[in-house]
Amino acid sequence: MASLKKYNRQFLWETGVVFCLCSLSLVSSHSRKFTTPNVTRLTDQFSKIAIENGFSKRFGAPNILVNGSLAKLTLDKSSGAGLVSKNRYHYGFFSAKLKLPAGFASGVVVAFYLSNAESYPKNHDEIDIELLGRSRRDDWVIQTNVYANGSLKTGREEKFYFWFDPTQAFHDYTLVWNSHHIVFFVDNIPVRQFPNRGAFMSAYPSKPMSLYVTVWDGSEWATHGGKYPVNYKYGPFVASVADVKLSGCSVNNGSFTGSGACTKSGGSISSLDPVDGQDFATLSKNQITAMDWARRKLMFYSYCSDKSRYKVMPAECS
Repeated sequence: MASLKKYNRQFLWETGVVFCLCSLSLVSSHSRKFTTPNVTRLTDQFSKIAIENGFSKRFGAPNILVNGSLAKLTLDKSSGAGLVSKNRYHYGFFSAKLKLPAGFASGVVVAFYLSNAESYPKNHDEIDIELLGRSRRDDWVIQTNVYANGSLKTGREEKFYFWFDPTQAFHDYTLVWNSHHIVFFVDNIPVRQFPNRGAFMSAYPSKPMSLYVTVWDGSEWATHGGKYPVNYKYGPFVASVADVKLSGCSVNNGSFTGSGACTKSGGSISSLDPVDGQDFATLSKNQITAMDWARRKLMFYSYCSDKSRYKVMPAECS
């Protein structure tokens, strides 16, 4: 059991799930009423897949239950659990419905993210949605992150309160990654955009990545910098995953050339990029309005405001 825990911690470190140095406030937001903006439901444009067709069990196999398009991942004293996509992708649309563990879940982390740490251990890229259990009952926060070329010191975290209770029903969590930008969505509302231009380009993920869905013990950092570890008296902690939509440029094993192009045949990538068209090049007016709403109402931490962490702010912050 001890060796399994050590393996899980090592795996999570190697895949670059970044710890946060800032503390979290205890304000609950999903108990307040919000009128959410109207946006296009991008998730309706893509088809769900059977989880066993798109994913393999990465760790904690005994704690993973798969039934068609639904999976349950459990964190208990013995292990967390994680799925990894069978294919690697260079750009695409990645979405899943998640229902988070109910009850007191401090230190518990549910992650939906892209990473290539196993292929590029010294200079990997990552795009994260991390859902962090907190020190109040049924209260979670959303952490987003982007970094490139493997340095944990270049994490670009932003944190948001939920506007709903994520433990009571399934909600959509979506990543769009293409040559234009990275966009993070929750229930089709964009909460963050990371453009591939200007100062952002040096920090833009550029290599093929796998998609991971995991639940694990983040006691060392996830809740108030590790002040509130996982209390297994309230476990096991079950995260439910459904309606995964995974559509991207599928990279042939070992054949990526770094060109970034998506071709049907004769190239390094086996399918066309589904999110490279004009509809995905920029956000619509309604999406921009919705993102502004989310950032004004719900964002409570941005790396660009963390002067205690950065002596010199990342270039894009200026």
